[in-house]
Amino acid sequence: MKTAFGDHVKVALDGHVAVVTLDRPPHNFVSVEFMADLADAMEAADASNDVRAIVLQSEGRTFSGGADFASPTDKVASGMEGVNALYDQAVRLFSVQKPIVAAVQGSAVGAGLGLALVADFRIAAPEARFAANFVKLSFHPGFGLTHTLPRLVGQQRAALMFLTGRRIKAEEGLAWGLVDEVVPMAELREAALRLAREIAENAPLAVLATRKTLRSGLAAAVKAQTGVEHEEQALLRATEDFAEGVRSVAERRPGNFVGR
Repeated sequence: MKTAFGDHVKVALDGHVAVVTLDRPPHNFVSVEFMADLADAMEAADASNDVRAIVLQSEGRTFSGGADFASPTDKVASGMEGVNALYDQAVRLFSVQKPIVAAVQGSAVGAGLGLALVADFRIAAPEARFAANFVKLSFHPGFGLTHTLPRLVGQQRAALMFLTGRRIKAEEGLAWGLVDEVVPMAELREAALRLAREIAENAPLAVLATRKTLRSGLAAAVKAQTGVEHEEQALLRATEDFAEGVRSVAERRPGNFVGR
C-alpha cells in the first residue's frame, strides 16, 4: 500500500491498523482534490488484507475547517462548482467497509464535521469543537450531515446545532454521543490507536459483517441526502445573504442578513 496520496494525505501501518493523516495547512480545508486523495487512501486501506481498522487524524490545531469560503481560488467556495464532485467523495468515504476511529484535536466545522462523522468513533481532545455553522453563511448543510448528524445525536440536538450554528465542546459532545471519549491532547492519538487496535484484534470477518449490518444502507442514504442538500444549496448560493455570509466569515463578524 502507498504511503502518500497526493500532497496532503499520508498513510502508515501500525500492525493491523492503517493510520491516515491529513496535512493541508492551515486548517485542513476540504476540496474536491483533497477529499479524492483521502478517499483513495481509505479505499487502499480497505482493500488491504493487512488492515483491519483505520485511524483518521490530522495535523495542526484544526481537525478540519470545512470548505474555505473565504478563498477565491477554492472551487468549492467560489461558485460552488465542485460541490457535487465533493459529495461524490463523501459517498466513497461512507462506502469504506473497515471500522474508522477519528482523532479530533480541534475544530471540526461544516464539511469538517461531516468528515468526522464518516468515522464509527470519535476520540476528542478537550480543545475539540464541533459545529454545523452553515446558517451563519446563509447556506444549507451538506456532506450528508442532515442524515448523519440526527442519526448520531437525535433529531432535536441536530436541529439545535443546525439552526443555531453553535460550537459544541468536547465534553458536551461526549454527553450527546457525538464523541466517544475525551482525553488530554497529549494522549489523543494514542487513545485513538488503542481503540483501533482493540477492534483489530478481533476476528476480521465478524467485525466486517457486524459493521455492515450496523451501517446498512448508510452510504446510499448519504448519496440520496447529498442530492437534496445540493438542490437547497444551489438556491441559497444565488442569494444576497450568501454573498454577505461569505464576506462576514472572511471578516470575522456577524452577518448582516436581509432575507434575500
